[in-house]
Parts: sequence; C-alpha cells; structure tokens
Amino acid sequence: MKTIIEPFRIKVVEPIRITTVEERRSLLERAGWNLFAIHSEDVIIDLLTDSGTSAMSADQWGAVMRGDESYAGSPSYYRFETAVRELMQFRHVIPTHQGRAAEAILFSIVGGPGRIVPSNTHFDTTRGNIEATGARAVDLVVREAHDIDARHPFKGNIDLARLEQLLEESGDSVPLVMLTVTNNAGGGQPVSLANIRATAEIAHRHGKPLVIDGCRFAENAWFIKCREPGQESRPVPDIVRDMFSVADGMTMSAKKDAFANIGGWLATNDDKLAAEARNRLILTEGFPTYGGLAGRDLEAIAIGLHEIVDEQYLRYRVRTNEYIGEKLLSLGVPIVQPVGGHAVFVDARRFLPHIPPLEYPGQSLAVALYEAGGIRACEIGTVMFGRGPDGVEKAADMDLVRLAMPRRVSTQSHADYMIEVFEEVVRGKDELRGLRIVSQPPQLRHFTARFQPIS
Repeated sequence: MKTIIEPFRIKVVEPIRITTVEERRSLLERAGWNLFAIHSEDVIIDLLTDSGTSAMSADQWGAVMRGDESYAGSPSYYRFETAVRELMQFRHVIPTHQGRAAEAILFSIVGGPGRIVPSNTHFDTTRGNIEATGARAVDLVVREAHDIDARHPFKGNIDLARLEQLLEESGDSVPLVMLTVTNNAGGGQPVSLANIRATAEIAHRHGKPLVIDGCRFAENAWFIKCREPGQESRPVPDIVRDMFSVADGMTMSAKKDAFANIGGWLATNDDKLAAEARNRLILTEGFPTYGGLAGRDLEAIAIGLHEIVDEQYLRYRVRTNEYIGEKLLSLGVPIVQPVGGHAVFVDARRFLPHIPPLEYPGQSLAVALYEAGGIRACEIGTVMFGRGPDGVEKAADMDLVRLAMPRRVSTQSHADYMIEVFEEVVRGKDELRGLRIVSQPPQLRHFTARFQPIS
C-alpha cells in the first residue's frame, strides 16, 4: 500500500496548544531567537531532537512499574545488562544518565592535551567532551558526505585512507578511533558493515581500540539490510551483533534507539578502563548498578532494546522521513540525499544563498519555521560547529537544519502540516534575514547563545 500506516495504536494523547504568528514573534524575541529557549508548550510540532522524545510502549510502561530502586544489585540493572548484551556483547556495561555522561567519563580517562580522537563525524556533545579535556576531535568522513545531492548509500562512512594516514603520522597521540552510527552531524547517514569492519582492522593493526557511538544503531542496521549487498535477507538483530562484534567499546544514548526518555551506557572489553570508569561513575553518576538512573528507567531501556529492532517499525520509521524529504524536494527545498534514518536535513546555505554562513542561514531558517508554523527545528551548521576551541569563528562545512522526528509520536497529518509550513516559508524566503550573536558561552554555544536579526 502507498499510505504510511503507523505500526502502533495511540492510547494516550497530549493536547497541543495552537499559537498564532503574533504570539510566536513575541516568543522569539524574548528567547533571543534561540529555539532552545522556547518553552515546549509553545511549540506545535517539536523537531528539535529525537533524543528522549520517544513515546514509550505499553510494555515499557508496564516494565516501569517493576522497577526496583535498590541502591546496589537491583534486578532492574541485570535485566538492562542482559538486554544490552543480547545485541552488543561487551564484557562491561556501565549505565549512565545519558550518552554525554558516558562520553565525559570516557574522555576524562583517555583524553587530554595533545591527544587526537578521529571519527567519521563527531556530534556536538562528543566534540565538546573531547575538547574539554584539551584533546582535538578530527572528522574523517568520506568526501561524498560533503556533496548534498550525492546518492551514495553510505555517506556516513569514515575515509579509510585518511584514517590510515593519521594513524601512521600521529598514532602516538591517538587513544582510540570512533565511529558514529548513524552519522548524525552529516545528515543521519549510515555507515556500512564493510566500513565498520575495515575501520576496526586499521585501528587494531595500529594498536588502537575502536569505540562506536551507537545512538542510532538500529536505524544504521536497517540501512545495511536495505542497501549493502549480501545483507538483505539477514535479520536486523544479527546485523547489529555484527556491527559491534569488531568494536572494543561503545557509548550510547538510550534516548535515541532504545525508546527511552533518559539513560545511556558506556561499554568496553577493557578491564582496566572499566575499573577506572566505574570509579569515576561513582563520583559523578552513581553506583555501577544504577549509574544515575532509576530502576524504572533501566527497565524501560531493556524493553526498548527489544522493540527497536522490529523491522516493521524500522520500515515505517525510515519511510516517514523519505515521505517528508520527497515533499520538500517537490517544493524546491534542497535536502541532504538520500534521506537519513532519524531526520530530514535541509541545506539552509543553498536554500538561503543571500545569507552568508557567518550570518547563520541555518538559524535564520529555523527561526522562520517556528514563526510561520510553530515548528521547532535544530541548526546543524555554523552556529553549532563554527567556533573552534581557539575561539576563532569560521564557516562550518555545511549549514543544515535538522528536522528530527521523535519516535512513535507524530502521524502523517503532522508531516503534511510540516510541508504546508515549508510552503509558506518558501514563498517568503528571499525576505529572510541573517542573525548575529549577541551573547554566547565558551562551549556548546548553540544551546544558550542569544541572537539579534540583522537589519
């Protein structure tokens, strides 16, 4: 059938407050034109992130009631650990309150001045946690990732030749190699199983562990099944196991591909690293069998890990984003192609060519979407990545706007409304203005910076 049917029934609803254009203009001014400062009750469709915004299932809510809040040795932890190991068979599974906590613990141990951490593309909190230690985060994504229109099936792949060169020239400074699946900052693009295996081979040949940022591992596995020769008949859980079988560790935000509203973990096969990580966990997060989470959260993650690898859900998830992408292309809106697993990424720099990168075309488009229709999206561009640890401002490689779809939350009518809002923005796009930053923090500025429209 052609209709995208949601493979679930809606049992609980949350009312949406419908605001007016005039209200939204006032709210934007009060928020300093930063969408992170807008109250969620003033948002009609929230596409800021797919992190922690999923709708939990009846089975997850049932498991919440079983949560055991014992400080140490809770059975909820062991159910969580078992669920993780069914897909990612690491010796040590250390829960944290979310993914960035796992990153912070990991890089507080292996980072530091003079260190270099290569990846396909580091996302914002990963980069922030690396740079906070004085280390340098290096992106080595394949060249096709920089071509918005390229239909390469795995634009999230790391450039193996550049990785080899970096390890040959600066290997003593590299504590580990990372891969982000899917590659969020590059448009939600997947990494092939062949590329994961080749990355592990290169890293191990140079004596370096491979750590996977696995936030959207199930979506990545689905793309492998659909696009990689020889994988089409394999079950998604088996592909997931293969993805992690060659890795030495992982960081994870369970707020993405585990259908949880909070949670994450750090996993490793390194006994020494695990021991040090647990000591730091106790200082900053909690005892190793709860790691900053309630037992009910661990239970929800355990169920979510079973549900996320369901192929009917994954087919619906990816097809929904493809549907939105096709409609935007029909309006002449440039997007990253092919469409990613968790979001549609609009090329704001090409959509608004009259706004230079240092006047933040991505932020301008995100503001316009909210003003026109109450849609909250996220800038992934020069605001997020344009200032290095030295404080120097430069244009990012791309200025994108991410329309991140929360899991199991919206219907097709929400998607159609989004397209109507874009129609409105397209009609007035030549009148949109850039912005300047009037205040910003030293790191991760996109969360709290304040802007002013340029006259």
